[in-house]
Parts: sequence; structure tokens; C-alpha cells
Amino acid sequence: MKNGKKAKSLALDLLFMLAGSMVYAVSVNAFTAPNNIAPGGVTGIATMLNYLFATPIGLVVFLINVPIILWAVLEIGYKLVAKTIVAIVLSSVMIDLFSWFIPVYRGDPILVALLAGVCEGVGLSLTFIRGATTGGTDMIARLLGRRMPHLSMGKLMLAIDGLVVLASAFVFQGIDNAIYACIVIFVSTSIIDSILYGTDVGTGKLFFVMSPKVQEMGDRIMDELDRGVTYLDSKGGYSKTPGETLLCAVRRFEVYQIQAIIREVDRNAFVIVGDAGEIAGEGFNPVHSDDKPLKELLQGMKSKNDKKKET
Repeated sequence: MKNGKKAKSLALDLLFMLAGSMVYAVSVNAFTAPNNIAPGGVTGIATMLNYLFATPIGLVVFLINVPIILWAVLEIGYKLVAKTIVAIVLSSVMIDLFSWFIPVYRGDPILVALLAGVCEGVGLSLTFIRGATTGGTDMIARLLGRRMPHLSMGKLMLAIDGLVVLASAFVFQGIDNAIYACIVIFVSTSIIDSILYGTDVGTGKLFFVMSPKVQEMGDRIMDELDRGVTYLDSKGGYSKTPGETLLCAVRRFEVYQIQAIIREVDRNAFVIVGDAGEIAGEGFNPVHSDDKPLKELLQGMKSKNDKKKET
């Protein structure tokens, strides 16, 4: 039974990642590369090298990702990057394969950027849904974040993509190309957020899970996703039965992985998923401890209370 579920899950992984790679390849070959748009990340670098030296975009994407993946395996283990390796191989192959027959669109530049952003967003979403990424910027930001926890992944990703977009303005000798690349990034990010967890977007999602098997779920989440969990003591209002509630904050590309683990461990688990407008701490945004106005306000309130007690 378990082998059957694993085989089905693996088949779905491959199907979604293959479909995502194909849609992503359409974005690269039909819209961005022919129109000299480098929308950040490793693909943006490969697009610029293709323009300068006519190198295959897919092959260059794969070669650039090789040291990144080796770094990731040494840093966080092969289990956490196995799906990403498959996704990188599939997307690299599809990009070069589609370059032979996909029709090129050279119409209105704004329309090109919008269509490219939609295709890129849909393609990446299909990959993210199955718990993988396409390496590149996401993986570099995650690895750098482990070494520099005071910097958020969002800021690191923005910095890396920003450097690539800035470089594209010099390579393609036009600021317009960089502006179109920014449009592609904005549209694709919006599409990803909408597909993965709706249009009401915060910085992440908050899971509350009530089940007699939360310990097993927590162990798998920590082992497979390298994401921390918290167990809260709870008691049923009707049954008065004591138990535990699992609390876990995750990022957008981890939502479906968490849901898959919960379903596999206990299909009858009671799950609440909410938006987290801000998440501060290790693995997310840094905690701002030096907040002087807030400290002064609290100290002022404390001194007033002390004076009231004295009188």
C-alpha cells in the first residue's frame, strides 16, 4: 500500500515538473530570449550569454546550477534537493528542445513581458506545487540565508535578481530591456502567489494542525523540509481530551509539501491554514531588537505605572 502511494506521488511529481518545465520553456524561447529580456536568476544569465556567444540557454542553466546543487547537498543534504535536481534537468532539457520548434513572438514589448511573466509564473508554480524549485536564485538565497540569518530570503533573492537585471541593461545596451525584465518578474511572482495560495498574500502561511499524530508530522517536516515546528498543549472543548497542536510557519513553495505530509500521516487531521502578514526569526525576516521608539514608549508606560503605585 505504501509503495503504491509512493509510486503515485512520484508519478505526480514527474508529471507536474515536466508540465512546468514545458510552460517555462515557452516563456524563455517564445518571449524573453528572442526579445533580449533577462528576467533575473540563472536563466537571465544564460540568456545574456546566449546573446553574446550563442551558447544554448538550457545547457548553460544546467552548468551554472551544478556548483549550486553541490553546495546545497553539502549544506542541507541530498534529500532536500533531490526534486530540485530533477526539476533543473527537466527545465534545462525542455528549454533547449523547445528552441528548435517553438514560434517566436516579437510584437509589442509590453505584451511580450506580460505573456512571458504569465508563462513563467505558471511553469514555476507547477514545479513549486510538488515541493521542488528550479535552483538558481531560490537556492542561492536559501543557502546564503543559512550563513547570514540576519538577512531575509526575500531581500537576498531581490538583490541577486536585481544584479542580473542591471547587468542586462549593459549587455543589451538599453534600459528598456531591464524595465521589461522587471515587468516579467513582477507578473510571474504575482501569478505564483495567486496559484499557490490565493491572492491574499502575506509573507508566508501559518499551519495549526490538531491530530494524535502531530509528533510524527513534526518529525517529517523537520527532516524533509528543514523547517522548525512547535507543539502546543491543547484540550478538546467537547471531549475534554488533552492533546497537542502543531504550529508551523512556512514559505509559499513549502505549503503543498506540508499539506502532503499531513495527508499522508493522518487524513482525518483538523488543519487551519492562515496568512502570516509578517514572520520574524530564523529562516525568515530578522528580528528588529533595536527599536528605540518602542523601547522608550514601554519604559515611559512602566514609569507611569510605578508612579501610580507609589501614590
